[in-house]
Amino acid sequence: MKGQAEIIDGLNGALTIELTAINQYFCQAKMCADWGFHTLGKKHHEESIGEMKHAEKLIERILFLEGTPEIARYDVIRVGTDVKEQFENDLKLELNGVKAYNELVELAVKLGDNGTRELAAPILTESEEHVDWLETQLFRIEKVGIENYLADQMGGHDG
Repeated sequence: MKGQAEIIDGLNGALTIELTAINQYFCQAKMCADWGFHTLGKKHHEESIGEMKHAEKLIERILFLEGTPEIARYDVIRVGTDVKEQFENDLKLELNGVKAYNELVELAVKLGDNGTRELAAPILTESEEHVDWLETQLFRIEKVGIENYLADQMGGHDG
C-alpha cells in the first residue's frame, strides 16, 4: 500500500529516535552492570529491548507503506559518564520522542492514516511513562543524594 511521503518521513524520524535509544540504553546497561548497579543495568537493558521492539514496528509500517526505513540515521548517542548524567541524557532523548510521536499522531489524524496513528499512540504512551520514570529517578537523587540512591540500585548479580 503506497503511503504518503509525510507519514513515511514522520515514521523515519521516530525510527531515528528509537535507533539512537537502543544504542544509548544498551551501552548504559553494560556500564551500570560494570559499576555494580545491577538493578539499573537491568532497567537500561529492558528499555533498550523495548526500543528495539518499537523500531521493529516502525520498520514494518514503513515497508508496508512502500517506504525505505532509514536505519543508518542516528541522533547523537549521549552515554553519560555517571548515573545522573545518564538519566539527564535519557530524559532529553525521551522528551524528543514524546514530541516526535505527538507530531506523528497529529499528522496521521490530519492525513487520515489511522494505521499509523494506532501504531504511534501506544509508543507515545510508553515514552511518556519513561519520561515520568526518569523524572522520578532524578527527583529521588535530589532528595536522598546520589550515594543513597545508588546504594539502592546494586541489586543481585545474575552472572
